[in-house]
Amino acid sequence: MGLMDKLLGGRGTRSTEEYVELDIDDFETESADSRTQVRIAKISDKQDVIAIKDAVYDGDIVIADITRHTTSDRTMEHISDELKQVAREVGGDIVQKDDDQLIVTPTGVSVSREKL
Repeated sequence: MGLMDKLLGGRGTRSTEEYVELDIDDFETESADSRTQVRIAKISDKQDVIAIKDAVYDGDIVIADITRHTTSDRTMEHISDELKQVAREVGGDIVQKDDDQLIVTPTGVSVSREKL
């Protein structure tokens, strides 16, 4: 197997012995100094939107689980409209990934609509 095969994945099959489990404690983090954080949220009802809005206004990226609602749900439409307004106000972005997640970003952060 050549260098390019190793970098790009080669033709062979992979086994679990080839992977290394990483322990997060082995890495230094500077979360206290970070300006932007990725926050995870779950939207169960309209009350959950308040914390999401605060996080986006504070400059954080929010990935919200919306599996409790269908996209045609009236409550979900109101929640989406509120979060779209927040994204517009801060100059951020909002996208829905499949039927289970909303991603809301702050000022200067956009979400590409193309998959890698």
